[in-house]
Amino acid sequence: MSSNNNSFRYPLPTQQFIHGQWVDAKGSKTLTLLSSVDDSVVVENFRQADENDVDEAVASAEKGLVQWQALSNEERRTILLKLADSVQQNAEKLAYLEAILVGKPIGMAKSLDVNSLIGSLRYFAGFVDKNEGDLMLDKDGFLRGTLHQPFGITAAVIPFNAPLTILGMKIGPGLASGNAIIVKASERNPFSTLAVAELAIEAGVPPGVLNFIVGGPASGDRLARHESIRMISFTGSPAVGKLVAAAAASSNLKRVTLELGGKSPVLVFADADIPTALRNCMAFTAMNGQACAVATRIYVQEEIAESFVAGLTQMAQGMGKMLGGDPLDERTITSPLYNHAQKERVLAFLESGRGDAETLVGGEPWGEKGCFVKPTIFYKPAANARVLKEEIFGPVAIIDTFKTEEEALIKANDTIYGLSAYAWTNSIDRALRLCKSMDAGSIAINTPIPTHTTIPFGGWKESGTGQENSKYAMRAWTQPKSIVIKFNPTI
Repeated sequence: MSSNNNSFRYPLPTQQFIHGQWVDAKGSKTLTLLSSVDDSVVVENFRQADENDVDEAVASAEKGLVQWQALSNEERRTILLKLADSVQQNAEKLAYLEAILVGKPIGMAKSLDVNSLIGSLRYFAGFVDKNEGDLMLDKDGFLRGTLHQPFGITAAVIPFNAPLTILGMKIGPGLASGNAIIVKASERNPFSTLAVAELAIEAGVPPGVLNFIVGGPASGDRLARHESIRMISFTGSPAVGKLVAAAAASSNLKRVTLELGGKSPVLVFADADIPTALRNCMAFTAMNGQACAVATRIYVQEEIAESFVAGLTQMAQGMGKMLGGDPLDERTITSPLYNHAQKERVLAFLESGRGDAETLVGGEPWGEKGCFVKPTIFYKPAANARVLKEEIFGPVAIIDTFKTEEEALIKANDTIYGLSAYAWTNSIDRALRLCKSMDAGSIAINTPIPTHTTIPFGGWKESGTGQENSKYAMRAWTQPKSIVIKFNPTI
């Protein structure tokens, strides 16, 4: 299951995990994974799954599903709680595996990613016996009701930026509602996801209920088209998400949930707590900008714009000076871009942005090695600028100004995306108006955090379809069934 390189603190999983065992991928394609910190080789010849591996995982899931659904609610809840405990006990290992390739700070990996996975598992364990339907007893002699039942064999496609967080958002409700899940780990950042596989078996998840594969487009396309898979949950780019939806529609019309990123706006009004808003608008640098929900379009009311822009520019300069820290040092808070392809993509956007807006800070890579890019702020972009319209997925913010609330709303909603939107204001009336008027699935007022396990997370427009988190996720991983029973209403 592991790399032969003895320099790593923990073995790196480099195989597929099917029916409770580590197995070599059947695919012939291989990848060499390079460190995002210093370009060193982390793993060579990582064999990738192909269509045959998907078929094997599906056959395994068919067997595991029978065992999983035969368990009582109490037994399944206990297993999910044991898995959460095991993740907590292995937090250091999982955080290390999250950090070693992509350079994510290990402190962030523990406090955010590992804890998110634990929280999701524990939260949805509580839903195992609460997936209630409805019941209506009528005088006409009919009992009418609904059941919410699992799809059976499902798939979850995990992204490279926050794999443990997203894994929890998918397998938590997926397992709690009684499904078997084939997890496709990101080939760009697979280690932490794969490490959960053994923990699941140790916690009592039957073999085949959670299978893990690592592969590129071939395995992803097979998951989306497989006739035996009835639901697929995908987190990733809009372009690939549309391919998944098309493949699902052209095969067996499987249910699809998509979380496809965003270009989130934040509105900063003159009546806001400006120092707090200023600090939190630096969220565009979180994970070096590789977070789908962070605000990257910053709109500032004109009367405070000059000082606000100056302050944010100064803070971005300071953040740039902190790049290059050791990701395994608990004190490190910055990171590189998480792979070399992403670095090249971001640099292309920076080149485009220099011609379409004023560059206030950054706009270039940092250092001679790795995938570091300086925090960048573009000011007053052209109306059709790519850096304004497209998701960059890097440490790049766009700043513009507005005079009135009406103008701010027009600018905020002028996007094909609708994942999250933010505002900073001390007016409760304005806050309530914005909650209704901003076109996004999640609205955050006076906070940079739009998500929580207890509320739904999902996009509007081209940011996706379906919901993660909360009771809404349980609905996403089940299908409703109407029942009608005729009875004699008289004695």
